[in-house]
Amino acid sequence: MLSSAGRRAFAALARPTLRSDVAFAFRPSPAALRRLLSALAVLEQRDGKLNAGSLSAVTAAKQLGGSVHGFIAGSNIKAVAEEAAKIEGVEKIIAVDNPAYDKGLPENYAPLLVENIKKGGYTHVVAGTTAFGKNVMPRVAALLDSQQISDITAVQDDKTFVRPIYAGNAIATVESTDAVKVITVRGTAFPAAAVGSGSAAVEEGVDPKADSPTEWVSEDLAKSDRPDLATASRVVSGGRGLKSKEDFDRIMLPLADALGAAVGASRAAVDSGYADNSLQVGQTGKVVAPQLYVAVGISGAIQHLAGMKDSKVIAAINKDAEAPIFQVADVGLVGDLFEKVPELTEKLKKAQA
Repeated sequence: MLSSAGRRAFAALARPTLRSDVAFAFRPSPAALRRLLSALAVLEQRDGKLNAGSLSAVTAAKQLGGSVHGFIAGSNIKAVAEEAAKIEGVEKIIAVDNPAYDKGLPENYAPLLVENIKKGGYTHVVAGTTAFGKNVMPRVAALLDSQQISDITAVQDDKTFVRPIYAGNAIATVESTDAVKVITVRGTAFPAAAVGSGSAAVEEGVDPKADSPTEWVSEDLAKSDRPDLATASRVVSGGRGLKSKEDFDRIMLPLADALGAAVGASRAAVDSGYADNSLQVGQTGKVVAPQLYVAVGISGAIQHLAGMKDSKVIAAINKDAEAPIFQVADVGLVGDLFEKVPELTEKLKKAQA
């Protein structure tokens, strides 16, 4: 029979000992990680119609690997929400019906988004690099105390993204450790998500009805029956070489109609008053990547190349054989644009007759 001292010694030996030099790590499986990820794709609407340009955000959100929900707000939103529910790969549409959000004013739209992000517990918020996205998303990031990841062109994993910097002359790979990652995507880098076969549920979102210090007064939009510049498969752009607005319209518009193309312009042409600023292609304008891009009277400054160099085929017409645009062009024609472009337009019309 053990003495009391012996029993204490035996108990000490039997008691489990915690060792400070042993580390225990729990690593969730990739499938478990995917279940933890959830992305909110911010969809845009205008006058009761879904903006196709924002569908690239859905494609990028799907590449993150988790569940994807869509968000949309505005007046009489039911029809647009039902259309958005048909987007492939979206599990749920969060809709807020309030005319205060029709114009996407960041002062009240950002608090609206933040409330719905917190309610849904989303790990990623994705929007297009559009005028709307550039207005709203930085404010959303600030309210969430996150650093925005802007204008991405690729998703490597749920926390690592690729984006161009220095007007596209360098490519940065960015890794974020923020709890909520706020992302804008370059529309030309991600194809628009298909609408048609989806069957997402539509759920009413939270509306904080935040006061806005600003109000929408009016807008003056340039309307055209031609394809939308941001999504067109063919684009013809004019530059400073066209010399005047009258010549710009006389030369470029018939060429665009003959090709069934959208019309663009360089910053120099816009600053000179030849074209509306909504037509500007470049670093401070629209970024396009059509199947065919025709540059007429454009020298090829870095600022302009940043907005169109991802085009599949680039054709340039310029009288200066040393113009930088010829360094990126697949097809080049050296000559007087006032002679060559009308000649090209006539040949296109005859080919279509």
